[in-house]
Amino acid sequence: MSLKKAYLLAAIILIIDQWSKIYIKTNFLLDEEIFVFDWFRIHFIENEGMAWGVSLPGDYGKLALTLFRIIAVFGIGWWLQDSVKKKLSNYLIVAISLILAGAVGNIIDSIFYGVIFDDSTHQLATIFTDKPYGTLFHGKVVDMLYFPIWKGTLPEWLPIWGGKYFTFFNAIFNFADTAISVGVGILIVWNKRIFKN
Repeated sequence: MSLKKAYLLAAIILIIDQWSKIYIKTNFLLDEEIFVFDWFRIHFIENEGMAWGVSLPGDYGKLALTLFRIIAVFGIGWWLQDSVKKKLSNYLIVAISLILAGAVGNIIDSIFYGVIFDDSTHQLATIFTDKPYGTLFHGKVVDMLYFPIWKGTLPEWLPIWGGKYFTFFNAIFNFADTAISVGVGILIVWNKRIFKN
């Protein structure tokens, strides 16, 4: 796969990710939910951190996380260029492109959303507002994809979790997180084909 095609794939994923986040942020109140199916919902939340809601404490934690992401994106970009140059597996190039797109998508939220959007708590957010909710490098990541495939009380005989209410799959995420996860999944599932040399 050529570098141009790899960047085109990353750009398409990035456009879908940012369009979906801007649409959700400007059309949903925080914690608003729409049932698409019983097992799939659009549920608007924001988080301070990495994929799947992981975060570092405090303002400096958020800044450190954003700076780490930026450094990681440069490393992933170099890996992509090097892989294309060496004509490595297309599986690898697609996986890296997806991971790159996802990382850039969440970086955009972290860097810019705090200064271009106002608060979503009790109102629809507006873009390019004169009353932003945060500062540069302290934006919140928009998540909206929720797949509570099964909810119920687990059997009593199960160790640790027996008798407790459980939701599978409880994470709320976005298209950037999905791209990263699919990219990592490709690396895991096809690792023998990708790294055969």
